[in-house]
Amino acid sequence: MFDSSSSQDLADALTGEIHDLPAGTRITTHRELVRRFGVSATTVSRALAILTRRGLIDSRPGAGTYRTAARPEARAGDTAWQEAALELTNHIGSPSGTPRGFKAPALLSTLATAGPDVVDLNGGYLHPELQPLTALATALSRAARRTGAWDRPPVGGVPELRDWFAADIGGGLGRHDVLVCGAGQSALATALRALGQPGDPVVVESPTYPGTMAAAHAAGLRMVPVPLDGDGIRADYLDEALTRTGARVVVVQPLFQNPTGTSAPIERGREIRAIARGHGAFVVEDDFARHMAHADSGPTPPPLIADDPDGTVVHIRSLTKATSPNLRVGALAARGPVVARLRAALVVDTMFVPAPLQLTALEVVTAPGWKRGLAALGSALAHRRRTAVDAVSATFGAHALAVVPRGGYHLWVSLPDHLDGRQFSAAALTNGVALTPGDNYYPTDNSAPHVRLSYVAAPSAADVGDAVRRLGPLLAEG
Repeated sequence: MFDSSSSQDLADALTGEIHDLPAGTRITTHRELVRRFGVSATTVSRALAILTRRGLIDSRPGAGTYRTAARPEARAGDTAWQEAALELTNHIGSPSGTPRGFKAPALLSTLATAGPDVVDLNGGYLHPELQPLTALATALSRAARRTGAWDRPPVGGVPELRDWFAADIGGGLGRHDVLVCGAGQSALATALRALGQPGDPVVVESPTYPGTMAAAHAAGLRMVPVPLDGDGIRADYLDEALTRTGARVVVVQPLFQNPTGTSAPIERGREIRAIARGHGAFVVEDDFARHMAHADSGPTPPPLIADDPDGTVVHIRSLTKATSPNLRVGALAARGPVVARLRAALVVDTMFVPAPLQLTALEVVTAPGWKRGLAALGSALAHRRRTAVDAVSATFGAHALAVVPRGGYHLWVSLPDHLDGRQFSAAALTNGVALTPGDNYYPTDNSAPHVRLSYVAAPSAADVGDAVRRLGPLLAEG
């Protein structure tokens, strides 16, 4: 058993083992390191990243991790002084408040890559088998040939792409209500910094997307968690939280919420908007899964911004989840003076999204096959969901799923009370299955054990079903 959970300590321990290995030697697998040292998958991933930066190892997708060729050792310096210089204090020449923080382990864990011997039920991006690779390649080629492809784009985004986003979001929005940004996480970070000051409270769902928590920490905001029910964030608790804290920002995912999968019906959406408007608060609507409705979903509720003449809602729409993690293009949409504030924050953050990337996105969404591709994706997602639900029900029991969402890409699975989500996820990895512990989604401590199971990062539906069934023996442990 390895006594420390520090990725730095683990990297140091492995350095001695790896240093004298011949170049080209395959390194112990990710899951074996978890089992051997008794640490989390995230700790192992970070330790391997440190070793990669040191030039000791090199990961080859689908093949494993190998010892690199020997390099001349760099002159070692003393970087210990950085610990004090990087300490983020809020009491030296500045008002007291909530310090900003850039520790985002839960968010980083969503980007951890599984080894070739692990079935990935953790990742939130489409496996290449589900990505529209031909359409993306064609769009990239066409975008590169466009006149002015390498000219600097307008700060708010390529006008035609802003027009498309406005029409896609609906609600009578126009070009000047839309700003093109670098996908959903970038939009969240920009919106929270634009709308809040360090130390301000921000209301978030509980549980919620780890990227929301990371963005709030980075902006120095104080999170106020509000629980969910089967229809999304609870309106009565939202009203109480806004009254008690005076918060001016609420962050919600009303459609196929991550991680629970709940969707707010039209009536609940109206309540959320009305309560926020009554308190003079903005609602940041993260509509991340709008293009991931399943073939059997039926009509989905319109976005909150569709019926928002007073400008309460700041809407986030992204193309990334339904296409490729590399098509990092999304939109911020709002009405009123807040658009100017968002534009200023966006300029500070990124200046602008590169024109070739925007034009590639424009080619993708205006191509004749865009809607056909979404329909095909919806059918594939429905098939994977049914496979995952059947496997979860057979392995964990029918009670394990409070919600079976017909959209998005994940299931929120309850564990028996005697189990711990983090320990269960670590044990799952040693059995060749990568999961996300439910604790990653809570701003505060949580007593009900869960895991989130994603069914889009694995190669096939069959792989998803087999991996879930592999977890059965772990349920009796703990």
